[in-house]
Amino acid sequence: MAKTKTTVYLDEDVLRGAKVMAARSGKRDYEIVEEALRAYLGMDVLDRAFDAAGMDEDDALRLAVEEVHRFRSGRS
Repeated sequence: MAKTKTTVYLDEDVLRGAKVMAARSGKRDYEIVEEALRAYLGMDVLDRAFDAAGMDEDDALRLAVEEVHRFRSGRS
């Protein structure tokens, strides 16, 4: 996925914690913040489901759109 640069304001303790976690895990600060946001938003669960299903993002999106249309049309 493409990355977009952004600015966020964090509490100093949160930023310090992210930096410590990054240093201990050999990751970059932004990777720790992204992982935390993905977990908070539930995206990590979706990523694991896609991986387990053997779907790429396009296939998963196509399936989701089909299901929404099927749901809206009243078909089960």
